[in-house]
Amino acid sequence: MPKLPKLAVWKFDSCDGCQLSLLDCEDELLAVAEKVEIAYFPEASRAEVKGPYDVSLVEGSITTPHDATRIQAVRRVSKFLVTIGACATAGGIQALRNFTDVKDYIPLVYAHPNYIKTLEQSTPISAHVKVDYELHGCPINKYQLVELLLAVLQGRKPNIYPHSVCLECKMRGNICIMVARGIPCLGPVTHAGCGALCPTYHRGCYGCFGPKETPNTASLSARMEHLGMEKSDIMRVFRTFNAFAEPFRQESQAHE
Repeated sequence: MPKLPKLAVWKFDSCDGCQLSLLDCEDELLAVAEKVEIAYFPEASRAEVKGPYDVSLVEGSITTPHDATRIQAVRRVSKFLVTIGACATAGGIQALRNFTDVKDYIPLVYAHPNYIKTLEQSTPISAHVKVDYELHGCPINKYQLVELLLAVLQGRKPNIYPHSVCLECKMRGNICIMVARGIPCLGPVTHAGCGALCPTYHRGCYGCFGPKETPNTASLSARMEHLGMEKSDIMRVFRTFNAFAEPFRQESQAHE
């Protein structure tokens, strides 16, 4: 029988939520498992098959010198490398430290800070190695993940569209909460994938899926100011799960 493509799943600095999204696929995961050999996935199995690997899914950001060295090794044994989640694609919530000096906080957290070896910043995987595809979200959308894996195996472009959360609201028949209720919302500049979960329950989008392609963050900020938000609050809105993604980073710094 022909050999199945090898799939590896790697973890760096993260909460494991995106890996759990893969395990949560349940029936869909069984369909994927029939088409690949899950060669390395510590979250799911202690079994390990040596590389090289046809597809590597990488969760987490780079925050230590060891991480920076290890991701180079992962890239060398991976034919196709996909980053999954906000940590891997934008540095994650831990990238909030990039706006300050991490050395000021280490003694406050650790009893023996001399044992801590960390980089100045938490950075996405793409800052260190070539990435073939990025899948956004905190956590990722499991159906987008299955679509991506099938597309890679079939040699086609994934059917993952770059539109904003606003379109997902329209598809669900939601009334715009920013227009109708005056609730600040990052939906117009945020990549789709959550199914407009927060706006459906009358909460503003928090930007979990990161910036969409060509987001007009300045225009949205102007609208938020019109709704009565202070500059400091606008800055905080953009500094959450994807704080160091370039469009969100630049807009937050414009309101410091």
